[in-house]
Amino acid sequence: MRYWIETLGCPKNQVDSDKLGGLLVSQGYDAAENADEADLVVVNTCAFIEAAREESIETVLALAEQKDRGARLVVTGCMAERYGDELRDALPEVDLVAGFGDSLLGTQRVQIGAKKKVPSFDLLNLPRPTTSVPWAYIKIAEGCDRRCGFCAIPTFRGDQRSRTNAEILEEARALVRGGVKEIVLIAQDLASWGHDRRRGGRGEAVEVLDEGGTQPLIALTKALSSEVERVRLLYLYPSGLTTGLIEAILDTGVHYFDLSLQHASRPLLKKMRRWGDGDRFLERIGAIRDMAPDAAFRSSFILGYPGETEDDQRALLAFIEAAQLDWAGFFTFSKEEGTPANDANQQVPHELALERLREVSETQDAITARKRDLLIGTTQRLLVDAPGVARSQRECPEIDGIIRVPRDLAVGSLIDCVITKSHGTDLEARLA
Repeated sequence: MRYWIETLGCPKNQVDSDKLGGLLVSQGYDAAENADEADLVVVNTCAFIEAAREESIETVLALAEQKDRGARLVVTGCMAERYGDELRDALPEVDLVAGFGDSLLGTQRVQIGAKKKVPSFDLLNLPRPTTSVPWAYIKIAEGCDRRCGFCAIPTFRGDQRSRTNAEILEEARALVRGGVKEIVLIAQDLASWGHDRRRGGRGEAVEVLDEGGTQPLIALTKALSSEVERVRLLYLYPSGLTTGLIEAILDTGVHYFDLSLQHASRPLLKKMRRWGDGDRFLERIGAIRDMAPDAAFRSSFILGYPGETEDDQRALLAFIEAAQLDWAGFFTFSKEEGTPANDANQQVPHELALERLREVSETQDAITARKRDLLIGTTQRLLVDAPGVARSQRECPEIDGIIRVPRDLAVGSLIDCVITKSHGTDLEARLA
């Protein structure tokens, strides 16, 4: 029996798919080369915004036509958890809709009802299969305790649930034994990892805030740095980016800061139920650059949030110019059921939101290209991800640009190379 998992959405979903694959292997399945050859086709869906839901549905329908006629088609992930009953009615092509922790091998057509069952397994702590690439995401927490105005994730992922130090280190060590050289920590709100364990009285010594206010993530980052060549942190809420955490990140040697900013206008951020403003963000970015001039920055921003004005747009453009981020993603606001913004007044017309998105995207694209050009002639320590493909500390896997290198460099090797060309986001390099 063979399986195929199609993953949509963010890296957190990819971790879930990896672990589901490991579970299926333990149940006697082997990975198929493609969906056509699989006896079990699984779609791990995303439900973050409307565009992601549309992509998920389109993918399910395409795989329903593509799969072998005798194969079973299972839908899981965020859409399955959030819209199980609706998917049952809307997708007769699907054999099973399985929420978080539901078996993918069940016989019922839909396993989501009005009364939530006890999960048959803990997705967060499933064993991790061996990876074929020299890097891996590790999800260190599930859910989120924040209630941002635009985000429905807590409604179907729940409150934050942090894994223990021991669980995370065990997974990391297994990955390193399998050849992983870079571990990327992910969570919905990474900087708050461990705080829920403290509140629940479940924390171990390293996971409890001490009298000085030490973040649990600092100790975890330091511990992982002694286990693997590279540690990278994603999804840092700006108020959680303390001086201690900045120093811990810099000590890893991966001077990469993925900051969850969403906008720069203080009035709009308050409507989003978010902390900060452009001046505070610039102050923190500047402090990091004073400590590490080679630091790379990424963030994401929402355009067209209810109540957004031309003044807000100008504030964001000014911030983008001043911040000189290496990477940024831009998204138009998506109305999400169950969020404060869903029924908010002053909804921004979609065409206007798209126009504002194009304006900031063009500004950022030029900044990214200039920053990539500045790397020409510099020597960078690269990790070879695949034949002819590598990354420095400035690029996160699957998200940012890549660096083309000679194809004979061994996958998994860390090697010094000189950047020779720039192609907008991607670079070329030769051995130093």
